[in-house]
Amino acid sequence: MNRWDKPQCNSLLLVAICASLLALAGCPYYAAPPAGTVVMTPASFNQSFAAASGAMRDEGLAITVQDPGSGTVVGGLDGSTVTASVSQQADGSVVVQFNSSDARDPTLLARISRSYDRRMGR
Repeated sequence: MNRWDKPQCNSLLLVAICASLLALAGCPYYAAPPAGTVVMTPASFNQSFAAASGAMRDEGLAITVQDPGSGTVVGGLDGSTVTASVSQQADGSVVVQFNSSDARDPTLLARISRSYDRRMGR
């Protein structure tokens, strides 16, 4: 009679196999995202505020007000004034808005917005 033919050895072998399979079932597997996939994380207020003021500088505006406490950046270019408002929402998201009531260049706000998106990696 073989030593594995005993009923208690078969039971131990079965328990060992089940225990090893159970241990493997609890191991998570994280696959890498497919190539070309962009994983977005929420932007912080500070990152968004810096990107807004940087975008205005990128387009040649001279910054006259930069107040993180109020989330306001004000800059001027050729007689036009642009205001960036950065605010944190209750859900943690950040809203950035560029405004100008007297923009002499109709494409200025669009260029600032594109520069902001580049700075934010979008």
